[in-house]
Amino acid sequence: MLRQQDVGHRIVVRRIVGIREGRPLFSDALGELVELSETHLTLATAQGALRVPVAQVHRAKRVPPTRRPTAAAVVALERAADEAWPAPTRSRLGDWLLRAADGWTGRANSALPIGDPDRPLPAAVDAVERWYAEHGRPAMINTPLPLAAPVGAELDDRGWGSRPPTLVQIARLPLSAPTDADPGPGSHGGVLNSPGGVVIELVGAPSEAWLTVAAGRKGGLPDAARHVLTAVDQVRFAHGYAPDGTLVAIGRGTVTGQGRWLGLSLIEVLPPARRQGLARAVIAALVGWGGTLGATRAFLQVEQRNTAAVTLYQRLGFTTHHTYLTRVAPH
Repeated sequence: MLRQQDVGHRIVVRRIVGIREGRPLFSDALGELVELSETHLTLATAQGALRVPVAQVHRAKRVPPTRRPTAAAVVALERAADEAWPAPTRSRLGDWLLRAADGWTGRANSALPIGDPDRPLPAAVDAVERWYAEHGRPAMINTPLPLAAPVGAELDDRGWGSRPPTLVQIARLPLSAPTDADPGPGSHGGVLNSPGGVVIELVGAPSEAWLTVAAGRKGGLPDAARHVLTAVDQVRFAHGYAPDGTLVAIGRGTVTGQGRWLGLSLIEVLPPARRQGLARAVIAALVGWGGTLGATRAFLQVEQRNTAAVTLYQRLGFTTHHTYLTRVAPH
């Protein structure tokens, strides 16, 4: 069967899906093992997340990977992503990062266990729990898989919970898929011929209207959130304005990782303006800006269960580089 060391690896599962004439019916599933408990296992498959009760598993084994990124590549991308989403309160535990931002987003309020914590693993997790207790926050750890699989096994033994899997996706620039936007001239990188006559402007600071949309999506906007959003040397905020001046779309782009990585985040289209290609137009504007700074690849982070977003990004040429789980300490 499977062990915690298999989390983050590709596996094949033969499961029992029914009984016919007294004989079991089987179905095979192939995907990345993102969660393993005493009762269930969860796979990231090409069709989405698949949660299988252990009682239905007939056989399961690890299979050779297709083309997995090296540990160094995962570390480099995680560092670039941390630069793009900087928590205002930070500390180090050896190579591990400890981050807090008044509870705004899991990324900015969790430890990043990459590298050597300069102490045995159980002692490192103890130190993480103490640090977050001292800052009045619940302890959380982001575990990139399979790189941090040993950390995940330690957290399992301690009864830590887990949030839904997040995909870290990448694409080469320029994006291979066409967009519906026609980039126009302008110092802000405006997209002048977007669907529905929407004008997309890129500026160095978010407007209050932009922040209101972001606050609604993320459940409030503490002061620390403004630091997370703006404390990056190279950052642009996309504002999509309808012909009447109403803000109908937002997005955020950063260039980090020694200028190599364009990070895309908070791509949002308000409900009345959806299904018009505006998300693609926002991404096109940010990609154009990142390209002028020399970025050669783009990355984003999306929950695996957000199928609409995953489908859009797939059409634009994004593929999953690795996944991570946000682990939460028990109360």
